[in-house]
Amino acid sequence: MSIPLVDLKWQHQQIKEDVEKGFEEVINAGAFILGPPVHQFENDFAEFCGAKHCVSVGNGTDALEIAMRALSIGQQDDEVILPANTFVASALAVMRCGAKPVLVDCDDNHLIDIEHCEKKIGQNTKAIMAVDLFGQMPQMGKLEEIASSAGIVLVEDAAQAQGASHRGKQAGSCGSIAGTSFYPGKNLGAYGDAGAITTDDDQLADKARRLRNYGSEVKYHHPEVGFNSRLDTLQAVVLGAKLKHLTMWNKMRREAANRYFDLLREVQGIELPESSSENEHVWHIYAVRVQHREAVLTALHKAGVGAGIHYPIPIHLLGAFEFLGHKRGDFPRAEGAASEMISLPMFPGISEAQQVAVSEALVTAVKNN
Repeated sequence: MSIPLVDLKWQHQQIKEDVEKGFEEVINAGAFILGPPVHQFENDFAEFCGAKHCVSVGNGTDALEIAMRALSIGQQDDEVILPANTFVASALAVMRCGAKPVLVDCDDNHLIDIEHCEKKIGQNTKAIMAVDLFGQMPQMGKLEEIASSAGIVLVEDAAQAQGASHRGKQAGSCGSIAGTSFYPGKNLGAYGDAGAITTDDDQLADKARRLRNYGSEVKYHHPEVGFNSRLDTLQAVVLGAKLKHLTMWNKMRREAANRYFDLLREVQGIELPESSSENEHVWHIYAVRVQHREAVLTALHKAGVGAGIHYPIPIHLLGAFEFLGHKRGDFPRAEGAASEMISLPMFPGISEAQQVAVSEALVTAVKNN
């Protein structure tokens, strides 16, 4: 049995008819840029997140950068605090808007360490970027309190948690503004690159709309420098069709996570991921920790299990961020996660038989290594 890390074919079969119909309508209308399905999806996704506004863009990195530029972050010496344990796009977006990333370690759930975060706030800090990692949110209420008391803003990187919640508050609705990604493998994924910004602030939403469209609200009038970063209408059709299923698909992910827990909880040498009691986890990634990770991963691949790694090198050890002056040992929890984590196959539609096969292969690999 060959088991992929992510199986997008199953999802497509669930929405195939809606997508084909929607594509035909777009092609017949010729409205390929900012067509009616884009506006419809923006309205629907904003409602799903519990936010007032959704501004769709070309990808998740642009979403974060435009969100911070809408907040006027990126002036000389501006700093943004974010976790060392995240995908590189979080830090690249900070750099691209002209600010400096200030890194902190992660906590036991691999989310931003709030205590370290508070200690890193300085006179140049303009924002905290809270990353929703692997499908669950950090302690947003505490982070909002810290940001407010320091006179800075909270930006949510919600790329890995569409449909998750913390204390009943949905991902994409926390802080001043949020950015998310609809990369194909996300819980809500397009058939290519796509992203969105969500916020309750009218002025931030208006500025984000201008920035995504060459800095313009009126054609050929460009009062500010902007981007060409718009959601394709065809991608909006796909996302709109998938959004109708997302709640059920997330429920299926939680059921799959529970099954992995039942299959693996008594196995020595495998550390299972945890979910905070305050969170509704949507299990974008199901990552376990093991010793001798490379040998275990090789054994899984030989057994036909498409396991992966998220993320093998923490931000501070990447060449692109060498200028920050960090060294190995500066963020021990992030480094430990980077050296031990293996992501197991996780997607809506994964069968019990597939999960049993994955678990058996993992147990064998751990015992033999």
